[in-house]
Amino acid sequence: MTETKEIKFNEETLELVQRIIKRYPEGKQKSALLPLLHLAQAEFDGWLSAPTMDYVASLLNILPIEVYEVASFYSMYNLKPVGKCVIEVCRTSSCWLMGAEDIIKYLENKLSIKAGETTEDGMFSIKTVECLGSCGTAPMMMCGSQFHEKLSFEKVDNILDKLKSDDKRKTYFDAVVVEDY
Repeated sequence: MTETKEIKFNEETLELVQRIIKRYPEGKQKSALLPLLHLAQAEFDGWLSAPTMDYVASLLNILPIEVYEVASFYSMYNLKPVGKCVIEVCRTSSCWLMGAEDIIKYLENKLSIKAGETTEDGMFSIKTVECLGSCGTAPMMMCGSQFHEKLSFEKVDNILDKLKSDDKRKTYFDAVVVEDY
């Protein structure tokens, strides 16, 4: 029989969740959904399983389908297991014109995976995404909270080397000061 791990935030994260929820008026707790999904993704191995999304729904007293709709809409949420470093490469107009497709192919060859896949060692996943808001410094990619702009193959190699040596899961909360919440 397979043991099921209980989905529950640690105490520190649960305190933060309560502070975030309290920022919104009674009956408007759903407004806290995006930051709670980021916290859940950061705490539960970098992705949002159905039980994790159900747990978030229960914290906000909303229906699970409301969480699924939001999580499946935004590319910043992962609905399947991913590597410690999810490399999100912008593929829209400005980045595409400045060589994003070449960067994506380079990453795929360098890491021996295709976009949407994860390396065998579980370190990297490649994800192509819509605009990351850095059109003036295209092509660009993001890993966790870090933007990497004006990419070249050499710059990509340096970024990958740095990420490998760090060996830490990257999240959107890496640059967030928790006290701000």
